[in-house]
Amino acid sequence: MNAKILVACANGAGTSLMMKMTAERVTKKLGMGVADIHHCALSEGVSSARQYDIVFAPLNFKNMYDDAEKAGVTVIGLRNVLSDKEMEDALVNSGAAEKFKA
Repeated sequence: MNAKILVACANGAGTSLMMKMTAERVTKKLGMGVADIHHCALSEGVSSARQYDIVFAPLNFKNMYDDAEKAGVTVIGLRNVLSDKEMEDALVNSGAAEKFKA
């Protein structure tokens, strides 16, 4: 099963693109199957989050995705959105890394 991943930051431009590249590296390292990684602004992400399996957002904005989380989406808030280690640990600890093994 391949995961659809959403990464969101304030404006959906530079930082979210770098988050996307981090997610690509980390999911590859973990051997995860990934169908798509989309980056966008926080506001766009809130409206489309239910279409994804995993959502990454800055920790202080994680609660914006409470509805998606209640619907079964794995929502991960990150202190350092560009940290490979933090993203990797979060995927492992949430069970998503195992769930979406390629």
